[in-house]
Amino acid sequence: MDSIKVTGIRGYGYTGLLPEERTLGQWFEVDLVLWVDLQPSGKSDNLDDTVDYRQAISLVKHLLKTAKFALVEKLADVIAEDVLKIKFINKVRVKLSKLSPPIPDFEGRITIDITRSL
Repeated sequence: MDSIKVTGIRGYGYTGLLPEERTLGQWFEVDLVLWVDLQPSGKSDNLDDTVDYRQAISLVKHLLKTAKFALVEKLADVIAEDVLKIKFINKVRVKLSKLSPPIPDFEGRITIDITRSL
């Protein structure tokens, strides 16, 4: 199966276990792999024959801004479910990173990596 990779979707959101995370917010980054049959659009050169990945970007940015879940696992799952509703997408991989998790003496990031299909 063919795929389209969309990386570096950033948004400020309010998902997190701590009350401060759901009030003050923090930065998230999402990378997507969208599994799509690219053969029709490769032959036709017509956007109507493939996924318009701008829809996926817009959807992710909206969810990052508006969702308030305790767990990033839940946010990643909701992103995957909603992306799978976009026409032509058969399978999606969502990598959701919390860029600055509020963990003392930790300067890394936390990433949830899930794959879902129809």
